[in-house]
Order: sequence, then C-alpha cells, then structure tokens
Amino acid sequence: MPQKKGFARSERVVEQIRRELADLIRLEVKDPRVGFVTLTAVEITPDYAHAKVFYTTLIPADQRELLDNGLKRSAGFLRRELGKRVRIHHTPELHFVYDASVERGTELSRLIDEAVESDRKNGQEGDH
Repeated sequence: MPQKKGFARSERVVEQIRRELADLIRLEVKDPRVGFVTLTAVEITPDYAHAKVFYTTLIPADQRELLDNGLKRSAGFLRRELGKRVRIHHTPELHFVYDASVERGTELSRLIDEAVESDRKNGQEGDH
C-alpha cells in the first residue's frame, strides 16, 4: 500500500506545481514575451529534480520561439517562487515543452468537419 500513497502524493504535488506556475506566470512574470499561456500538464521525475511543464498558446507559430525563450528565461524566477509556495524537499528544475496536442486536436476536428460536409454534399448530389 505505501506505493499508492506515494503515487497520490506525487499527483497532488504535480497538480499544485501546475496551479502555482499558472498563477505565477499570469500574475508575477513581467516578461512581455510570456503571455497567453495555458499549462496543460506537468511531469516530474521521482526524485523531484526535474519537471517538464507542458504548455499551449494561441499565439501564431512564428512567434512561439519568443514565448519559449521568455519561459526559459523566467524558469529561475519561477523555480524560486515555486519553492516558496510548494512544500517539497527539492524544488525541481523547470523545463518548458510546447504541447501540440491541442493544435493537433483542432486540426483533426477541422478535417472531420470537412469530411462530414463533403459527405453531406456528395450525398445530396447523389439524391438528385
């Protein structure tokens, strides 16, 4: 049973890290490159040394590199502030990773809509 308790605690820690980072980015980061970011997930190593922070954004792809650089530049500040808010022995080093799943989902949804519309039009034409 101790394994389950540890798992539940790490899940709580991951969710708290995600929540606190979202607040910090929204309210405390002054870098103009860092905005319009949604944190989608956090993965943490078992020893809490590293955390991958997955994010998505609505800004155009050609401006995403600026955002990525801004997040990397803010990582030290965010880690320090996170250490004040989350009670764990070791505050993880933060690694920001763009999460393209939302973008892929939107694209798949658009393709499905096009296919349904095409089928509907072809079905109507066949009825005449």
